[in-house]
Amino acid sequence: MDDRAAGASALKRLRRRRGLSLSDTARALIQHARELHQPHLPAVASVQRSVARWEAARPTMPDERYQLLLAHLYARTPAGQPALGAGSDLAELLDALRLLGESEPRLTELRSTMVRAVTDAGGGMLAFLAPGAQAGLAAALADPSRADEDVVRGLASVVSDVNAQVGSLPFVRLQLMLAPAVEACRRLLAGPSPEPLLPLLRDAAVAACALAGRLAFETRDDAASRALYAEATREAGLLQQPWRRAGVHMSHALVTLYSTPGVEPARLLVDEAVRAARSGHSTLVRARAHALQAEIAARAGQGRQSQAALGLAWYDLDADHAGDPAPTSFSPGHLRGFEGVCELYVGDPSAAHDRFARSAAALSAPREQVQRAIVTTDQALARIKMQDPHSAAELLHECVTAASATGGRVPAIRLRRARQELRPWRREDFVADLDDHLMDVLGT
Repeated sequence: MDDRAAGASALKRLRRRRGLSLSDTARALIQHARELHQPHLPAVASVQRSVARWEAARPTMPDERYQLLLAHLYARTPAGQPALGAGSDLAELLDALRLLGESEPRLTELRSTMVRAVTDAGGGMLAFLAPGAQAGLAAALADPSRADEDVVRGLASVVSDVNAQVGSLPFVRLQLMLAPAVEACRRLLAGPSPEPLLPLLRDAAVAACALAGRLAFETRDDAASRALYAEATREAGLLQQPWRRAGVHMSHALVTLYSTPGVEPARLLVDEAVRAARSGHSTLVRARAHALQAEIAARAGQGRQSQAALGLAWYDLDADHAGDPAPTSFSPGHLRGFEGVCELYVGDPSAAHDRFARSAAALSAPREQVQRAIVTTDQALARIKMQDPHSAAELLHECVTAASATGGRVPAIRLRRARQELRPWRREDFVADLDDHLMDVLGT
């Protein structure tokens, strides 16, 4: 069976498991279109023929409107409870669309739309748990000795799902979605959970607390952020995985860089990250640690040390990454952004501008939009240093829009710095227009 036939078969299986006939499905889609205030669909018979074509021997692909309606149909259980995680009907629908030939960016967008819809309606962490896992989690929280691998993997998937929505949803909303998973990890670790589960549970707790620390920083709660990073560091130290500890130190270093005066506190954390990464099994994490070390050195005006660290980062990035435990943690696009920052502080602004442009072009995934806003703001700074303030302001308008989408703190900080660099042109109309945009969108 080829992929398209498998996708059609999956759609049919999904429909039949719900006990829906072709006409039932057509009526459900028409009802969802009405509830979503979409243009009216054709008559039931016409929609029914479309459903049949999606499941035919030579299937057609549902168009984007029908994909959205199908997602709304399958994002809830037959009993009406939201279900978005692994093993859910929505996950099966997305897999079917993937087999029919739909692109990954479109599937990511569709899933993010459903996450937004569910959280708009007040849904939270439970929507991300696999079917049946909710009861298992409730039992484990009442008696940690009843925790099993499915419960722990369910919590890990919640953290992963929330992390995947960075760049798509506001940080405040992500924080609310993640908080129950952090508390569940704490309660299960307090035990007595089964001893064989502890490494897996601790791994989930490290991911949850580190992400929660980043989200607390983004929502300007620095005291909570420090406490959560300390918790993540403590749990990571109990794992036999130095690369995980390095990842926590790097995340902590970045938020420290923007919440604490000077670079020294961040440098100490980065040095810890490099030491941990060198003894770990992830060359990609090691590459990222060296890249961050290069940025810290550049910010301190240490050009030679910065270039040496960048060389080590490229060396690690060019290595064989087969079997790397963190395969998506770092990329050439990310490293070009670090190169640009180093050029901005201790090099040539023109070279920095070109590297930022290449980095921004490579950071196209929804998960990378916050980083893309940061890189693009730095690109505008390079234009200012190149005495091209007008085009810099044009670029900053894009950054304002991107920063407002998630409420990201770092893009906002970078935007304020860029605006300060435009002071010599403060009486120009293009700066006044930028100020109006900043005030309208960010209130600053």
